[in-house]
Amino acid sequence: METILEELTTHLGEINDLESINALLEWDQITYMPPQGATARGRQMATLSTLVHTKHTDPAIGRLLEKLHTYEEQLPYESDEASLIRVARRDYEQWIRVPSAFIAEFSNHLSESYTAWLAAREANNFTVVQPYVEKTLELSRQYSTFFPGHDHSIDPLINLSDYGMSAATIRSLFTELRQHLVPIVHAISEQPAIDDSCLHQYFPEDQQLAFGNEVIQRLGYDFERGRQDKTVHPFMTKFSLGDVRITTRIDENYLNEALFSTIHEAGHALYEQGINRAFERTPLAVGTSSGVHESQSRLWENMVGRSEPFWHYFYPRLQAAFPQQLAHVPITTFYRAINKVACSLIRTDADEVTYNLHAMLRFDLELALLEGTLHICDLPEAWNARYQTDLGIVPSDDRMGVLQDIHWYMGYIGGAFQGYTIGNILSAQFFEAAQKAHPTITSEIAQGEFDTLHNWLRMHIYAHGRKFTADEIVAQATGQPLSIEPYMNYLRSKYEKLYIL
Repeated sequence: METILEELTTHLGEINDLESINALLEWDQITYMPPQGATARGRQMATLSTLVHTKHTDPAIGRLLEKLHTYEEQLPYESDEASLIRVARRDYEQWIRVPSAFIAEFSNHLSESYTAWLAAREANNFTVVQPYVEKTLELSRQYSTFFPGHDHSIDPLINLSDYGMSAATIRSLFTELRQHLVPIVHAISEQPAIDDSCLHQYFPEDQQLAFGNEVIQRLGYDFERGRQDKTVHPFMTKFSLGDVRITTRIDENYLNEALFSTIHEAGHALYEQGINRAFERTPLAVGTSSGVHESQSRLWENMVGRSEPFWHYFYPRLQAAFPQQLAHVPITTFYRAINKVACSLIRTDADEVTYNLHAMLRFDLELALLEGTLHICDLPEAWNARYQTDLGIVPSDDRMGVLQDIHWYMGYIGGAFQGYTIGNILSAQFFEAAQKAHPTITSEIAQGEFDTLHNWLRMHIYAHGRKFTADEIVAQATGQPLSIEPYMNYLRSKYEKLYIL
């Protein structure tokens, strides 16, 4: 059985190598590739995606998994070997349902769609990319047909990133969360606005990058196994457990943009860098779900990066980096500014209280598009209407509205946005569990020490990679199923003090 498992691992390692190469091509496309390379890059990625699909659906993998079935049942569920077989079988059974021709078509289309999205943003005109989004919707629906038997066409798309969840479970979760969030938003809106003018000054790009790098290195991001670059829409990517990269975007007239996107993406990277190195070149060497992954970016960005203790340590260093801008700004003023609650247009810049309204309205729009009750040509208008209803503001143009997120232009329509809100909920649940295990975490953060928190997260979440499902990770790490209670307790406690509610 060990020999058969080794043969399976060899197959899986080759697949992992090809997927890493594909990720490298995508990273280059989004960061440094010249515009005229788009057509060839789309062709290259389509060829590679077809090869990856062929490897994934190789009947030899199916035969090896069949031979290993009895062996898997004899192993402890939590063992690395049983977990590898279990996850490999789940992947194989998913891949064999999807035709190779579809994978090639979709990969090539996404490359063209991304280029069209960049042009649409530049022209501030959704119609430039509209035909591509219409095809993306068509292909997203087609993908769902490969997995019959679901209650909603979005369910197979959700399973791509948040395995085990469905439209029904997410709708129920979002309904409960909205009932708690909206009253807080209304209560805060009745209070005097916080002055955040200290953040809207000129902060040179190089100095912002240098300070951001200093922060994330202190948090534990290993630059020997990573790097940071600039892009239009920040993201994290990985080519191996020794090469985990992040990107950021910079507004020289607004400090929050680069600072918190850098911490956010570093949170994703800390997860990937913390995975057991023995899982290299296997399906276990990746985060278990988008929700759990997002919990780590939001935990480091918000629970840590927007906390008072964090700035007790870092604010003097920030003042030293920008003396002209911040030397005379008290830490209390700065802390209130970075935690200001205001209904805004851009999801990635949204405050903690209103952020989930952005994610939930996108999820609702995805449902409507897949159901056919909303057409792509009407998407900008529907987007603006939801912003008016949910946040009381309307985008002035397409760039600030329907064109702001990359997801529908670089991936499926459906299953992309629920992970952000699930991540917010889980960030508080994980942070609460870590603090219960180690009550000194808060005082350590105030001293610029993050090892205790980082090590707890590595032990209970990161190291497992994809061995366990999200539900299993949450139960093991916190002793409870997913719950909004820690998250709502965190928001109420923090913002009742900030706004004297």
